[in-house]
Amino acid sequence: MADPRVLAERSEIESEIAGHTICRQLKLTAERFPDAPAYSDPADGGGWTTLTYGEARHRVLAIAAGFAALGLGPGEAVALMMVNRSEHVLADLGAVHAGGRACSVYSTFAPEQVAFVAKDVGARIVVLGGAADLDRWRPILGELPDVLKVILLEDAPEGEPFMSWDDFLALGERALAEDPAAAEARADAVTAEDVLSVLYTSGTTGNPKGVPLTHTNIFYEVVATDRVTGVPERGAQISYLTYAHIAERVLSLYLPLFKVSHIHFCTDLAQLATVLGQVKPMLFFGVPRVWEKMNARLQALLATQPAEQQEQVRAAMAAGLAYIEATQYGRTPSPEVIAAYERADAALLSIIRAMIGFENARWLATAAAPMPLEVQRFFAGLGLKVLDVYGMTETSGAFTANSDAEFKLGAVGRPGPGIEVRIAEDGEIITRSPANTAGYLNRPEATAELVDEDGWLHTGDVGSIDEDGFVRILDRKKELIITAGGENISPANTENHLKEHPLIGQALAYGDRKPYVVAILTLDGEVAPVWARGRGVEFTTLADLAEHPDVLKEVEAAVAVANEKLARVQQVKRWRLLPVEWTTETAELTPSLKLKRRVIHAKYAEAIDAMYEG
Repeated sequence: MADPRVLAERSEIESEIAGHTICRQLKLTAERFPDAPAYSDPADGGGWTTLTYGEARHRVLAIAAGFAALGLGPGEAVALMMVNRSEHVLADLGAVHAGGRACSVYSTFAPEQVAFVAKDVGARIVVLGGAADLDRWRPILGELPDVLKVILLEDAPEGEPFMSWDDFLALGERALAEDPAAAEARADAVTAEDVLSVLYTSGTTGNPKGVPLTHTNIFYEVVATDRVTGVPERGAQISYLTYAHIAERVLSLYLPLFKVSHIHFCTDLAQLATVLGQVKPMLFFGVPRVWEKMNARLQALLATQPAEQQEQVRAAMAAGLAYIEATQYGRTPSPEVIAAYERADAALLSIIRAMIGFENARWLATAAAPMPLEVQRFFAGLGLKVLDVYGMTETSGAFTANSDAEFKLGAVGRPGPGIEVRIAEDGEIITRSPANTAGYLNRPEATAELVDEDGWLHTGDVGSIDEDGFVRILDRKKELIITAGGENISPANTENHLKEHPLIGQALAYGDRKPYVVAILTLDGEVAPVWARGRGVEFTTLADLAEHPDVLKEVEAAVAVANEKLARVQQVKRWRLLPVEWTTETAELTPSLKLKRRVIHAKYAEAIDAMYEG
């Protein structure tokens, strides 16, 4: 039986969003705040090029008219592959305003995966960024006879089916000028139960699965997210994670239409630190790997400072950590802890936060994979709460979250308003809410496994709920290691302890049906060179460092420290440091930077087997 309070919250939100569509929301925002800045792209030579909400809606209607002129029908799909930029958002919204559905495709997908997605979603029009994106589509265009047009923002080839973005915009502007009522009518005809977008799981094996999400699904998620984050209107944000990822889509595409946020696009992850300093966002989301890299860079920078300055920073961060830990749910900081934090904050911590671009941050979050607790504690030392949230594409994003006022480090928060969460008999986390997808596109068998007859969505994660309602995740149900001795071990827990050392970029624990646990490790490509130079270690490549005695000794010590925090059966008995990094391009990581375990197991089978010999 559902909690009456939860049902009341759900009913309140459902009443609030009844009948609303993204088309209507953009219109309302553009009418209320026509001159408010909406989307800013980096300009050549520095600075930003900005569209207001009024300009953005006009552009969206022109794009919708252009799609209609090319033959896009209601319910048909537009596939998008490009970096985060205003054209990505405008094309996405234009497809929806034309009565279609948008589908952002991971730019790391191989051509055969792209072909599967295009066929599965029924893509009629494709919008690409440039040559690199076209390279993934050109080999399979012959397999896609239903594609009417391929539009390129840059370097469009001559001839059919190609068209330049400028020519497409000109077509849309002409069509809109000739019959503006037609474009408005298409947008007005869109209903709350229409599919707004189809996102595909990044997947680790097999074909990706399409997840259709309706306007109602997304509206419910946006309202729930707004209540948790509590961010004000007209704030600045950064968009840098792919729009094929549900978190980025909710936070920097849909939520801003409600909060009138100003989105700044970061087209190159290597420039994120610079953009953070320029934009100073009120809200920032990063998958754990983003926070890990930021943590590693800051630690490496700290290590280059004079010993006295390092000690001052450590002392200040100890005060910051003590304060954040003492403000967790159910705790109250003592006057002494508060006073120590205020002194440290005034003297040093606020300066460091400003230096990295977080002085205006109201809500910082992470999800998609387990966040190492030591990384979370590091940022807490700076007075920053990097809060875990938990969700899936299939749940339209987060369905549990920590808030600034109510949080626990190491937990993924409590269920959002009107969202039911419980633990099934086998330990699996299951959830039920209006934000959940009705099922996978064209996959009835997979849908039956996802959603049961009572409407509970099965996450595939094993977890627990404490007495205060905070959810904790143990691991993926199918990824638990069962040793030869019958012990159940969470590989993610072991891996996170290993990655607490800044030298270690990635770690994979292995031991299923084996007598003990082993680990494959990689160096952090940014931190390792800095660490080496600071100690006078000579090297040319990362592979050189992976073989250097000083590096191997340091990694050995890191493994020993991690083992001290683990039960005996969880401890890593042997390990191997690889001479490479793992990336999406080399196939060990998904586009959301999670480990592709089966790929790694197969690719490094020889190294794994060697650790069990002798």
